[in-house]
Amino acid sequence: MQREAILALLRGLQSGGGTPESVADRLASLPYEDLGFANIDHHRPLRSGLPEVVFAAGKTPEQTAAILSRIHASGTPALARRADAAAFAATLKLVKEAKFHESARCITCGEPAASNGGRVAVVCAGTSDLPVADEAALTAEFFGAAVTRVTDVGVAGLHRLLARLDAVRAADAVIVCAGMEGALPSVVGGLVAVPVIAVPTSVGYGASFGGVTALLGMLNSCSPNVTVVNIDNGFGAGYVATLYASRRART
Repeated sequence: MQREAILALLRGLQSGGGTPESVADRLASLPYEDLGFANIDHHRPLRSGLPEVVFAAGKTPEQTAAILSRIHASGTPALARRADAAAFAATLKLVKEAKFHESARCITCGEPAASNGGRVAVVCAGTSDLPVADEAALTAEFFGAAVTRVTDVGVAGLHRLLARLDAVRAADAVIVCAGMEGALPSVVGGLVAVPVIAVPTSVGYGASFGGVTALLGMLNSCSPNVTVVNIDNGFGAGYVATLYASRRART
C-alpha cells in the first residue's frame, strides 16, 4: 500500500467517508499479507519508496498470479520479472488489465506510477543486449521515471553513441547494458556527470563466460561514477536508477 493510499483512507475517515472498522480492514494486511506460500510486503513503499516486485522464476504460474493480484488489489502498481507466457495466462485470469512484455520478460498489473520527475537513460551496446535493457527500461518507466532508450551504440562504432550524447547527458541516471568485453559503461562514465549503473549481459562467445568477463571489466572500470549490478540484472539497475533519479528531481 502506497503512502498516498493510506492518507486517502485517513482523510476519508476524517471527513466521514468511512468507518474505523472499514479503515482497519484495509490496513489489516500491513505490514505484510500471508498467502501461505508467500508473505507480501505491502508496507515496502512506505519504507523504501518503491513496492515489492515479484521474481517469477522458480514460482509456479499460479503463485506468481496470486501474488501479483494481491499487490494490485492493494492499489499498488504490480510488476513481475523473469515471467513467461504461462505465468501471464494465470495472472490474466485474476487481473483483467494485466500486460505481458515479452522482450523484457515482465508482467505488469495496473497503470504505471505517477511521474516522479526523474529521468533515466537506458543505453544498450548491441541489439542482442535488448532483453536486459528492456527489463531495465520497463522497470524505471513503470515506477514513474521518464526513460530515454539509446540502442545499438557499442564501442565498435562510438560515433553512434556520440550522435545521441545530448539525450544521454540530459538524464539524472544512466543505465548501460553490455556483453562481450563490457567496455561501454567506462566510455559513458567518462562523458556524463551522473551515476552510471553498468549491467553486464551474458551475451558473447566462450571466453565471455556467460557475462563474467563483462562483469569483471565493469567492476574494474576506470570511470569513478560507474557502479555495477549482477549479470543480466536489468531490473536491479532500473530500480536503483529510479530511486536516484526521483530523489535528484526533488532536490
